[in-house]
Amino acid sequence: MLNKGCKKYIPFSPVSLPDRTWPDKVITKAPVWCSVDLRDGNQALIDPMNLEEKLLFFKTLVEIGFKEIEIGFPSASETEYEICRALIERNLIPDDVTIQVLVQCRPHLIQKTFEAIDGAKNVIVHFYNSTSTLQRKVVFKTDMQGVIDIAVEGAKLVRELTEQEVARTGANIRYEYSPESFSGTEIDNAVLICEKVLETLGATPENKVILNLPNTVEMSTPNHHADQIEYFCRHLKHRDCAIISLHPHNDRGTGTAATELGILAGAERVEGTLFGNGERTGNADIMNVAMNMYSQGVDPGLDFSDLRRIREIYEKCTRMTVPPRYPYAGDLVFTAFSGSHQDAISKGVKYMQDTDSPFWEVPYLPIDPADVGRKYEPIIRINSQSGKGGAAFVMQQSFGYELPKAMHPEFGALVKHACDEAGRELQPQEIFDIFRREYLEIKYPYNLKSYKLYEENEAESDETVVHFEGNLRFRHEDHFISGRGNGPIDAFFKALRSVGITDYAFVSYSEHAVGEGADSKALSYIQLKNREGKTFFGVGMDGNISLASIKGIICAINRATGEKKKQ
Repeated sequence: MLNKGCKKYIPFSPVSLPDRTWPDKVITKAPVWCSVDLRDGNQALIDPMNLEEKLLFFKTLVEIGFKEIEIGFPSASETEYEICRALIERNLIPDDVTIQVLVQCRPHLIQKTFEAIDGAKNVIVHFYNSTSTLQRKVVFKTDMQGVIDIAVEGAKLVRELTEQEVARTGANIRYEYSPESFSGTEIDNAVLICEKVLETLGATPENKVILNLPNTVEMSTPNHHADQIEYFCRHLKHRDCAIISLHPHNDRGTGTAATELGILAGAERVEGTLFGNGERTGNADIMNVAMNMYSQGVDPGLDFSDLRRIREIYEKCTRMTVPPRYPYAGDLVFTAFSGSHQDAISKGVKYMQDTDSPFWEVPYLPIDPADVGRKYEPIIRINSQSGKGGAAFVMQQSFGYELPKAMHPEFGALVKHACDEAGRELQPQEIFDIFRREYLEIKYPYNLKSYKLYEENEAESDETVVHFEGNLRFRHEDHFISGRGNGPIDAFFKALRSVGITDYAFVSYSEHAVGEGADSKALSYIQLKNREGKTFFGVGMDGNISLASIKGIICAINRATGEKKKQ
């Protein structure tokens, strides 16, 4: 059994930090973002990106607003070398963007890396070696001093080659060091090796070195990760000479939380990928973290206003897919099927329209979907779990039909029945088809074939009286009907009574226009009540508002008659 097997795992040993300060802090500004999509993300793909896909992805990252982009591991393969050279030689790197190249602390690889960056204006040389307790024991079979020696020798060579390159070309080259598997390294050893690297590189407050602390394998809850970061920041001798960077992974599914708490703990920079693509369960998703900040009123410094297009490019280049429930970007993240959720969203949208509020105040929607390029149509989608107002919301948002509130239960029940029969979600056009079939196209058993309305003043009272005359077909015969009243609806009801249609009483009326200009039509909603007290809605549409109301009355009577036949 699975629960018996858990005893073979060694629990994470947290840092002792009883006076931690990060829980009382809030994120008030964005960190420096570094995309590692073209390296960490790319190496995790079943089919790595080709050159043109990498160039498209790089261009997209620049458009989003990334100023630091790790483009690859140019010493690892010709393909990785090629992307670096293509970006430089084709002059595709904007002057305000710094490319980052990754390399292990191995002399021949460092030499190859400097050959790859020749001609670049702004470069971060990111070198690393693994420092974790487990890897020292299992992989390298060395002690901590042996690991420190590797890092220091690598730092010496990187500094030497950098000084040569700067003297030769004037390039702006910065340093970054990662104690890989920081999350699995004894915290004091992590501090020690980074101090040695800072000293070897000659870091100063004016020329800071990026110390990247990778949560290479997520081994603990996010609060323990934050404790590691705060402890590191407190105990690093030359803290003012370093930029503390995070590189979280998502093995426990808490990469976003670990990133956010790591920022609270003192990190100033974050490395991650779009949609969390990366080894195993992936890297921290920079989009997710950035949009979380955005939802709290903090400018993330990245532009995700056309998130659907960014997602399309991501999926095209990586051949990965973004799940429908993925935060901010999934197809269903701004969608409600639940009736109570639909009702609250509908009321929230109306509240925003009525009050012109400067703040986003719509229940169940943490941000305005329009901010990431989404439209309002998919917010409410209809299945058998949807409530009475959901179908009405779709009719209003998608087609401009403003069903009166009293009509919502009746129409909602019709749509719910159709969902149950179909056994699936209904699309907006299908919902409209139900409306059209049930209200606009119903012509039996009563069909008004012709009519005439005219007004005259009563001589005695000087009041205007409306006359209705028409040809109403029912029971397979044409019947002449006429009536007088104080308005078209009253006159028509009295005309119906002239041929024995007396079972219905008027309850309510509302109307609005659909369309614009000369093509606009009046849409009339009529609610009638039969002798048993049951109400029915009818809908009429016509260029003439009076005829639209009359059609609505006939529609309601036809629907009530049809309901009686079913019984």
